[in-house]
Amino acid sequence: MKLLINGEWVNSSNESELEKYNPSMGRLFGKFPAATKEDVKAAIDAADESFEMWYSKGSVERSKVIYKTKELIEKSRSELERLLQEENGKTTIEARQETDGVLDQLQYYAEFARKITGDLVEGDSPSRKIFQHKIPYGVVVALTPWNFPAAMVARKLAPALMAGNSVVLKPSSDTPFTAEWIVKKFAEAGVPKGVLNFVTGKGSEIGDFIVEHKKVGLVTMTGSTSTGQRIMSHSSSNMAKLILELGGKAPFMVWKDADLKNALSAFIWAKLWNAGQSCIAAERLYIHSEIYDKFIGMITRSFSKIMVGDPRTSDMGPLINKGALETTEKFVEDAKENGYKLLTGGERPTLSGEFGNGYFYMPTLFAGVDQKSEIFQEEVFGPVIGAMSIDDEDEMFRYANDSKYGLASYLFTKDPNLIFKSLEGIRFGEVYVNMPGPESSQGYHTGFRLTGQAGEGSRYGIEEYLKLKNVYVDYSGKDLKIETVREELLE
Repeated sequence: MKLLINGEWVNSSNESELEKYNPSMGRLFGKFPAATKEDVKAAIDAADESFEMWYSKGSVERSKVIYKTKELIEKSRSELERLLQEENGKTTIEARQETDGVLDQLQYYAEFARKITGDLVEGDSPSRKIFQHKIPYGVVVALTPWNFPAAMVARKLAPALMAGNSVVLKPSSDTPFTAEWIVKKFAEAGVPKGVLNFVTGKGSEIGDFIVEHKKVGLVTMTGSTSTGQRIMSHSSSNMAKLILELGGKAPFMVWKDADLKNALSAFIWAKLWNAGQSCIAAERLYIHSEIYDKFIGMITRSFSKIMVGDPRTSDMGPLINKGALETTEKFVEDAKENGYKLLTGGERPTLSGEFGNGYFYMPTLFAGVDQKSEIFQEEVFGPVIGAMSIDDEDEMFRYANDSKYGLASYLFTKDPNLIFKSLEGIRFGEVYVNMPGPESSQGYHTGFRLTGQAGEGSRYGIEEYLKLKNVYVDYSGKDLKIETVREELLE
């Protein structure tokens, strides 16, 4: 594996490497370059130098490259699916779905070739006009997460490049090989030299440097809230635009009139998709008291049937690394110490053979959890959840909104009044009513509070990669009459 800087695949300038472990087996998957600050600087310089050339090609030509990238990925999608399973631990279905998402993102944004528009605004007189023109930021730094290592790369690269920006991509050190595979497809599709650069390495060593560089116009990052806050601090020196999708703590609300079979199906997906490692994962259960025992029983039976193990044949794969597994175990131990009732799970599965050392954990459900508990307030990011019984819709919404995060939420009810009330009552960027996620390419993925700022997806998402430039024009041909300028000054 190598870095891509100014069109050349190269080693780290000091030849240093990092190790990546297969999460399903707990053994070495491969080594990748640990980029230095000098490597990062070279990548940013290359992006800066190539920007005007890329922008001047026009949106139609840029879209052809993105369409070609989609075509290349589609032809070899089995390679990507296998890589997602081996590097990330995704199940067969999840790997296929994520690959579908990559293709959908590329298709969606390539279609914007003739859809990026501005405005013509009337001036203060008939011969004056204001052209509101959208232009790219220049150099974009894209920092992508490990939980959806292919989809997030596509969701950032496609709109950034379509809008005319040049890009330096730094993926998570937990999934660098998936990101490299996609970057190679962009390069093969014809992204010009220097327009797309790829660096890998420790965020602790190059992260601050890459976001505070004076040539960087925009930073887009999906990751933890603490990392987002650090980026805000360090990017302030050059006032870079920020697109930050950070933590989530999605409430899953089941009202007394809900279709419980549909609610259960959606809940299993929302909680266990990607082993619970998703920003839109269900993290808190609020169930009406009249159906609480019944629905809790349904979940308990379903969780106990979930097959955990080999991603190729199981329902749920591993957590991403040993640290994530240990963090999940800490949440479980804290819940036990607080006296919450463990209904199912709460342990690692017993697996033999090559998967015996993988980072697996059983789907876990606690009942009778308190609103102020750690398991209800902090992002678990694993297959563990607590449940609470509620009686009142105002109480349900109040508890749901009682979170420092505000990305996704779920509501199951047949009551149209409650559905419409959720439009204002649930203060989250996304509300899924009687359905599961994930977000669609044409939907704007954004959140409130510590979930971040700005967003991705939809026409609003591509506009995040464009800034509005105002051009004032007077075409009357008449002499200007400016009250503060005396005529004698012009003679």
